[in-house]
Amino acid sequence: MNKKFLVPLAVLAASFMLSGCAVLGLGGGGAKPGSNTRYVARDVNTLYGAAKNKLDNKQYEVAAALFDEVERQHPYSPWARRAQLMSAFSYYMAQKYNESIQSSRRFLSIHPGNKDASYAYYLIALSYYERISDVTRDQKISEQALAALGEVQRRYPASRYASDATLKIDLVRDHLAGKEMEIGRFYQRRALWLASSLRFREVVEKYDTTTHAPEALYRLTESYLAMGVPEEAKKASAVLGANYPGSEWYARAYNLMQKNAPAA
Repeated sequence: MNKKFLVPLAVLAASFMLSGCAVLGLGGGGAKPGSNTRYVARDVNTLYGAAKNKLDNKQYEVAAALFDEVERQHPYSPWARRAQLMSAFSYYMAQKYNESIQSSRRFLSIHPGNKDASYAYYLIALSYYERISDVTRDQKISEQALAALGEVQRRYPASRYASDATLKIDLVRDHLAGKEMEIGRFYQRRALWLASSLRFREVVEKYDTTTHAPEALYRLTESYLAMGVPEEAKKASAVLGANYPGSEWYARAYNLMQKNAPAA
């Protein structure tokens, strides 16, 4: 899924900048993670500055490895905490989402009450959100994204990340409803009416505020008529008419009821 919102790097980086520190690169300028980023002792200013330089130059994996080295070589330095979160951000930008989640969780396990904990939770949520797949695939990641976004919203309702989390929650819920609709239509095509009705009811009851609700009510009407229970079809059609009176789906449901169960 394409990124719709950029992580506020400028805000994060500005708060972590080393005042007056010279930003130094590494030998050769083309370092790879795991090559010359490890086991060479450096003072914390040089190491953190080199990591920041790589991040600024969009060498995200190298930056992440260097921020990890800040923590490894200087675990008791004030910069170790900052490097943990910058590592998580760098992994996120490199689309190494599992690594970003791991770094964010490590930060939270060590600094649960830190002022930047909200950002760590937000990075975890984004790292799930970016991997949401289309509705034809398993939606475990979507469920994880929904839970993680809800955590941001619940823990930090007044934070700068809560409004974006709320928007993304709506998008994920719509996506999950789409998955239920896909399965329901699959069952309909095979005349498995009870199975299809259960999926459409799930949308109506659990995702009633999504864009899929009107179609779900129409498909319920279809399924109930096919099952020979016109009274249930009438109820679904009535709910559709009450909530979406001008929709195409209600017009279709009305015509379907008039054709198949006019006396219902």
